[in-house]
Amino acid sequence: MTRAPEPPSSGLDTAARMHAITPQTTAVVDQVLEYARRRALYPDVPLDRAMRLADLRRLAGDSIRPDGMGSERALALFEHVLAPACLSTDHPGYLSFIPSAPSKAALAFDVVVSASAIYGGSWMEGSGAVFAENEVLRWLAGEFGLPASAGGVFVQGGTIGNLSALVTARDHARRRAADAERPAPARWAVVCSAEAHSSIASAAAVMDVDVLTAAVGEDGKLHGAAVSAVLDEHADRVFAVVATAGTTNFGIVDDIASIADAANAAGVWFHVDGAYGLAAMLSPASRPLFAGVERADSVIVDPHKWLFAPFDACALIYRDPVPAIHSHTQKAEYLDTLTDSLDWNPSDLAIQLTRRARGLPLWFSLAVHGTEQYRTTIADAISRAKRLADDIRRRPDLSLVREPDLSVVVFRREGWSLADYEAWSDRLLDEQRAFVVPSSHRGEPVLRIALISPLTTDELLGEILDSLA
Repeated sequence: MTRAPEPPSSGLDTAARMHAITPQTTAVVDQVLEYARRRALYPDVPLDRAMRLADLRRLAGDSIRPDGMGSERALALFEHVLAPACLSTDHPGYLSFIPSAPSKAALAFDVVVSASAIYGGSWMEGSGAVFAENEVLRWLAGEFGLPASAGGVFVQGGTIGNLSALVTARDHARRRAADAERPAPARWAVVCSAEAHSSIASAAAVMDVDVLTAAVGEDGKLHGAAVSAVLDEHADRVFAVVATAGTTNFGIVDDIASIADAANAAGVWFHVDGAYGLAAMLSPASRPLFAGVERADSVIVDPHKWLFAPFDACALIYRDPVPAIHSHTQKAEYLDTLTDSLDWNPSDLAIQLTRRARGLPLWFSLAVHGTEQYRTTIADAISRAKRLADDIRRRPDLSLVREPDLSVVVFRREGWSLADYEAWSDRLLDEQRAFVVPSSHRGEPVLRIALISPLTTDELLGEILDSLA
């Protein structure tokens, strides 16, 4: 890469002052990189906690000023006031929601991506970055059993991934109805289970379509028979069926193959939301759980969850990208030079135009460590969840709510109310031992531990269970 010419150092009171290369700006970069190095490599990053707004206002003061405060004070403010008011989602004790555990290589390369000022929306401006991202997408598509013609894009997160896929599905259904000279329904609808991620309902609200809920079985899974029952009643309205490959609350994988049968029989778009769980297909032992994914029209998986990338990245992959291009390519005079190109652009495949090359940190980590390391690390979390479940079974005051499929373990402390769980959770965080918040199942308060980080040890999990005695 050729070095850009240095802007003049004279006239620093001009508009170019922020961009000039001076001892001051060099110091800013050095200070920030040193902080990033400490944060990424320090062996005992605190878990920390949220802070009340009044306390933050008192401690942070007014940081945005007409004349600035300088890099040292600004960085110190972040390190000693703002960062401690945030929970470290990559901490080994962060076991709520779905944690994050980016590899050191991915963290480091995220800095490179920002420093490189790459626009990742078009092939014309970012072909090298897009090529690397596409390498990762092709690898994932192959792992999921999708054909070589599959393609996609990295978007912000699962919500945007699901929304983009469902918009494509709805538009595809509209085009098919028009081609067949069938009248469009008054209200389109999507079918999913009550356990589907909340982003499906959110996407439906944005699209102004209905959500038709199919009942899950006693095993907590959505099955094809329940989907067929809904389709038999509403087939003309339904433009997509959604299966979940790893529910957030339990990590349950729907009966994907039978749902694919139902969707295919009705001629309806089949989408698999695997934001959390689909990464488990990299583990050979878990792969049979996901039979049928290879028949999906679209899938998502979030690398910032279980593929050890930093926030925020969702891989959205289409069996055939052409319908997505029809739905999402933006038209404008200033974009003609892009849309008239023979090269496809990432911005043509989702609801976005401006985008950073957010798939590059994952690409770099995969290139550094290789895919086998990913398989080993994902399988380790699944094995640790099974050991945790075994430990729970041995304790008389605890009981499993459900056997874990993946790396989420849900259990109860016999005789405890929601207030008991909340007091215990607050105490655990106050002691900076772990972050475990209550969840619920069928109206019952329960505890839920989500395992992602390979740095979460059996010893730590045992201490958490001990604290419930």
